[in-house]
Amino acid sequence: MRCNITEGDKGVRCRMAAPRTPVAMSDFILETSHLTKEFKGFTAVSDVNLSVRRGSIHALIGPNGAGKTTCFNLLTKFLEPTSGTIKFNGQDITREAPAQIARRGVIRSFQISAVFPHLTLMENVRLGLQRKLGNSYHFWQSEKSLDQLNGRAVELLGEVGLADMADEVTVNLPYGRKRALEIATTLAMEPELMLLDEPTQGMGHEDVDRVTQLIKKVSAGRTILMVEHNMKVVSTIADRITVLQRGAVLAEGPYEEVSRNPQVMEAYMGTTDVELQGAH
Repeated sequence: MRCNITEGDKGVRCRMAAPRTPVAMSDFILETSHLTKEFKGFTAVSDVNLSVRRGSIHALIGPNGAGKTTCFNLLTKFLEPTSGTIKFNGQDITREAPAQIARRGVIRSFQISAVFPHLTLMENVRLGLQRKLGNSYHFWQSEKSLDQLNGRAVELLGEVGLADMADEVTVNLPYGRKRALEIATTLAMEPELMLLDEPTQGMGHEDVDRVTQLIKKVSAGRTILMVEHNMKVVSTIADRITVLQRGAVLAEGPYEEVSRNPQVMEAYMGTTDVELQGAH
């Protein structure tokens, strides 16, 4: 109820305030508007409008030098945009620091595996889980203080098929398993949006298939934006694809549509006579 008193009134006039209309959560978890990054006259990302649907796997693809990783660096604020805006869950995060964005639940992996080679798999995952305890950087504390995280760490290792290797030293893992461990450490930070940068880069066919299925599995209840060169991976798991060329959006849509786009085929293969099926 809202009441107003003004000079000359003999009493207080009250009226019922209109009920607030609940704000509906957008279908899109991440949106960019005219996102642009220039480096001394060179435009690496040009006027990119990107909308990532909540609960989807969205792939960002394009030839070498298309601006994919630069775009990732802008989204996670490792780079500041020259112009444009970035919104996460409807909130403008364009000027926030990388740590602020990570606290919001935007967590990324990198092209090069970022796990600690001389720690065990369990210890690597626990580092990701330490954020909950508020002591992420207190490496001098007794290891026993982290025992409360062991159960969850084993669960996460189980999600990526590594539970039986929890006590193995990470340096002994084959490359594909290290990438699986990196996904587990990313999950430990409870991402609402996972950004995966070239998750299958440098892998053999067997590891590619394993990691592809792993990404599909961990996407349940989460949103994933991934940069990926392997078109077999993209065609298998991506719900939607955005194609970049020379920093600008060339095409967007489901794989079946994008793979038949003559401009996309020419950008990748130099011809419009072949499809992208299996292209890298």
